[in-house]
Amino acid sequence: MPNADMKVHPSTTLIKARYALALVLIGAVLYYWHTLKKPALLGGLIVPAILIVSAVGRHLKIRFTTLELIGDRLKMDSGMASKTSRSVPLTKVQDITVSQSLGQRIMGVGDITVVTAGDAGSLTMQDVSEPRAVAEKILDRVGNRSK
Repeated sequence: MPNADMKVHPSTTLIKARYALALVLIGAVLYYWHTLKKPALLGGLIVPAILIVSAVGRHLKIRFTTLELIGDRLKMDSGMASKTSRSVPLTKVQDITVSQSLGQRIMGVGDITVVTAGDAGSLTMQDVSEPRAVAEKILDRVGNRSK
């Protein structure tokens, strides 16, 4: 199998922001608990705990997700225990959409959706760093293949 010309993983930027927010909330709860001496305030730790659990879950999910440009194919793999692989010939790529929420724009990430011809449908990868550059690289390759 040829080496990947481009290999992209989702960014951990938004996950790191969740971790940071959780740490700030833990610090605030512990500060007020220590200052006010009210044990009930420790119940406030549930919110950062939920943030941390969701961040760890997302972190594990994206750790095992890749989008690769290999030769004349676009391949997406996802999953840790069970794996899903999709491979699409570049000749089938019809459109690439980059979408960014406000939070994603601030953090410099975005979602890439590759629309393909036929029954293949589309491939979507969330939270990609520099999504426009990645989309342009794929489109450049698609343009070179059609010549």
